[in-house]
Amino acid sequence: MRVGIFGGTFDPIHVGHLRAAEEVRELFSLNRIYFVPACIPPHKRDQQISRINDRLMMAGLAVKGNRFFKVSDIEAKRDGISYSIDTITAIEGTFGDVYFLIGADAFSEIDTWHRYRDLFSHADFVVMVRPGHSGISGLAMFPPDVRESMKAVDERTFEHTSGKHTYLQPITQLDVSATKIRAHAGEGKSIKYLVPPAVETYIVKQGLYRRQKANHIGKNMESIQGKMWKS
Repeated sequence: MRVGIFGGTFDPIHVGHLRAAEEVRELFSLNRIYFVPACIPPHKRDQQISRINDRLMMAGLAVKGNRFFKVSDIEAKRDGISYSIDTITAIEGTFGDVYFLIGADAFSEIDTWHRYRDLFSHADFVVMVRPGHSGISGLAMFPPDVRESMKAVDERTFEHTSGKHTYLQPITQLDVSATKIRAHAGEGKSIKYLVPPAVETYIVKQGLYRRQKANHIGKNMESIQGKMWKS
């Protein structure tokens, strides 16, 4: 089974996330993509983020009706900081081939991630690149201590000594971001067509982003039901 893992803060999940995931799913013939909201993102510990149960709920509403998309609460259930290597190794033990979806901007900072060298031997990377993005290409995009374990197969495919691959995959660029959505919602502006309708309704009903001080990260999980890998 070929499974994609798309991690992120998803505060909120939006149409840009969904379209990118759909393109990757189709191009790589993935059987399923799991959206994994981070409970405590290591690079955003000093920022205020919506509660994990709100972000999980929005992600669930966004993927409802798509049989290829699921939401996992694996990082919400784990104590402590959300490290991708822990998530990938846990999922790797359940499924066969794991593809890790990551944006080009995040990949450019991969050497700041926890146990980043190990990531390349546990999953195939799909680096989602926006058209015209010039900051990432060739072997030079890898940290030096990873680069020595990689070889170029072609201009967009790189093979690790473990047999895993890193793919540079251009995706459709949509002019939407979670930052823009939060700003619009905070100012009372419309967020229609930036997020799925059900997510828009949830944001409005819950008053998310309208409050001057954002919700702190929390692990209030009582409203989240179902198994980790609910089919």
